Amino acid sequence: MFLLIFATAVTAIAQDFGLTRWEDLMPYGVLAFLMFGLGSLPAGKLGDQWGRRAMMVVFFVGIGTASIGVALAHTPLQLALALGLLGTFAAIYHPVGIPMLLQGASRPGWTIGVNGLAGNLGIAVAALVTGFLVKHLGWRAAFVIPGVVAIACGIAFARLARQEGTPAARRAPSAAAPAGVSIALILVVMTLGSTTGNLLFNLSTNANYELLADRLAAVTRDPALVGALLAGVYTIASFAQLVVGRLIDRVPLKTLYLGVVVVQGGLLALATQLSGWAFYAALLACMAFIFGSIPFTDAMLARYVDDRMRSRVAGLRLTISLGASSAAVWVLGPLVKAAGFTTLLWVMAGISLLTFTVVTRLPAQGAPAR
Repeated sequence: MFLLIFATAVTAIAQDFGLTRWEDLMPYGVLAFLMFGLGSLPAGKLGDQWGRRAMMVVFFVGIGTASIGVALAHTPLQLALALGLLGTFAAIYHPVGIPMLLQGASRPGWTIGVNGLAGNLGIAVAALVTGFLVKHLGWRAAFVIPGVVAIACGIAFARLARQEGTPAARRAPSAAAPAGVSIALILVVMTLGSTTGNLLFNLSTNANYELLADRLAAVTRDPALVGALLAGVYTIASFAQLVVGRLIDRVPLKTLYLGVVVVQGGLLALATQLSGWAFYAALLACMAFIFGSIPFTDAMLARYVDDRMRSRVAGLRLTISLGASSAAVWVLGPLVKAAGFTTLLWVMAGISLLTFTVVTRLPAQGAPAR
């Protein structure tokens, strides 16, 4: 949610800062996504060696405080630095929170799916709440109010979450890779698949508000309504992760992953030819398959990596993939300004094809044992 408040409010922020086009402000958001990637490695190391529970308290309080800091910015440079701090704290969640959830999970695919559903509902909340707050209270309130809520969540987490005991790095071994499977190959596939997946995720979620406003211009120009329609897309599409999570526990991982990516690319290509409500329906289907591809790298983490080092492996993978995919935020504004949204959709379809190519290198296995 916090990483996408800026993308939803960017038009209002650009107007407040005296810029004529929202595209000119988008590159200032890249530092948040860069730090979201680079911060994952130290966050994962601290999660394994210091404690995942303690790091999650830092996550909640830090991201809330940083969000309030964004609201205090009055120049593009101040905005970029504050967003960078927000991205630094956001980096804690994935390498720390997901391994925390996977500890002892009997159905890791389902656990990942439920967690992914919650995360993508946060994206829907970003579109809905930010659109409403920008319209009625201004863009600064869109950062302050969620920031206060996050700090309150941190206090609640500190009071309610059980004490962790021994940090993960000092526990007994919990899992090993299946015989005959190269961990080096798995790490390469995880990292490359995550990089292309995050490129697609960043391009879509950061562009969708303006993309939807452009393709629905003949229907509505109300920013709150566009935000509500986009929230509907994210909410419905989020449930794809539950379906995929359940299938991960039942279907061979490689077969399922390839199938999701093929449909994803075809839908993005189809969307280039549509507008109005037909485009809205296509966007909903596209986002369902983009969100549906998210659980796969975490599923590989659960299936092939010992819990003692999951936070560090996840941190390494996320540092590379999120750091590289932050370029999507940098090029988004200039790309749309120069070539338009149709070109953007074709680029995204090409990224899906690249993901398919990477996943073909994943070792084939049977369905997981029930």
